[in-house]
Amino acid sequence: MTLIIAEAGVNHNGDAKLARDLVTSAHKAGADIVKFQTFKAKNIVTEKATQANYQKKNLGREESQLAMLQRLELSHELHYELVDYCNELGIEFLSTAFDDESLNFLVNDLGLKRLKLPSGEITNAPLVLKHAQTGCDLIVSTGMATMAEIESVLGVIAYGYLNPHAKQATRADFETAYASESGQQILREKVTVLHCTTEYPAPMEEINLNAMNTIGTTFRLQIGYSDHSRGITIPIAAVAKGATIIEKHFTLDRNLEGPDHKASLEPDELAEMVTAIRDVEKAMGDGVKRPTVSEVNNKNIARKSLVTVNPLKKGQVITADDIAVKRPGGGRSPYDYWKIIGQQCDRDYQSGDTLID
Repeated sequence: MTLIIAEAGVNHNGDAKLARDLVTSAHKAGADIVKFQTFKAKNIVTEKATQANYQKKNLGREESQLAMLQRLELSHELHYELVDYCNELGIEFLSTAFDDESLNFLVNDLGLKRLKLPSGEITNAPLVLKHAQTGCDLIVSTGMATMAEIESVLGVIAYGYLNPHAKQATRADFETAYASESGQQILREKVTVLHCTTEYPAPMEEINLNAMNTIGTTFRLQIGYSDHSRGITIPIAAVAKGATIIEKHFTLDRNLEGPDHKASLEPDELAEMVTAIRDVEKAMGDGVKRPTVSEVNNKNIARKSLVTVNPLKKGQVITADDIAVKRPGGGRSPYDYWKIIGQQCDRDYQSGDTLID
């Protein structure tokens, strides 16, 4: 069953009630997980870091990343409240850590057993290593990455899992861990790699959904898709192509101020996406081609049999002019058409009777 992550991200705008309402909305839509972002702005950007173009456009103004992100921090107290509320509703709480302090808080204080590595951090080897050393299952998003970069981050992860207390490492250590059978085994057990296009919204011509399957085939890992496109078409297609995790940004209102609202689904769209994904899962089946229960009931109605065109007497030689192929099915197979021409009737038939074996 596809794991559906409703990505609240920073769409709470720093407001506790809005954050809680996002949890409610994700649960009502049928998502399995609601995910936020945990960071200390001063730990992840300098005062000179500028906004991405999409952030300037969506906010309608230009400011430093630091100023923007400081408004979007979630307090530790609110994290606890959201975790309790998620437990009450029965939806999993998840958050992405962008710095060491936040990672420690999510794992050691909140007790998360699953973590998400965002696309922007997969070259941040020290933070990646610390993620793996927690022993948590990892979801790794790969926006902007090359295949070589994905292999590199998987090496860091394999090493971290195998060496949970290591304080330092080299590229050679990572490569050795990735090449080892134990490294490959633990990656298969604990890691899912998400294809992603890091643009908000992502243009359709840049989605390259087939790359998701390339990742799965190359690295022999579970795959998924983190979607930033408009609408719900691409996540549904990704499930049909084998995605085991779908992540999608959502908001209560696309008109709210903030960097990600305009590229997010609204609650009714999120619910529609979840329903469509569950329908696709049912439709995928087991891959064995055979008549279904419904089709068995329709066989005789839809298929045809050999029938008489003219009345026939017992012993009469059957000619091509005496028979035709018509509905209903259930009688003698049309495959016998050539076989019975020239044979004698074994009984009397009226015009329109179905020939029987």
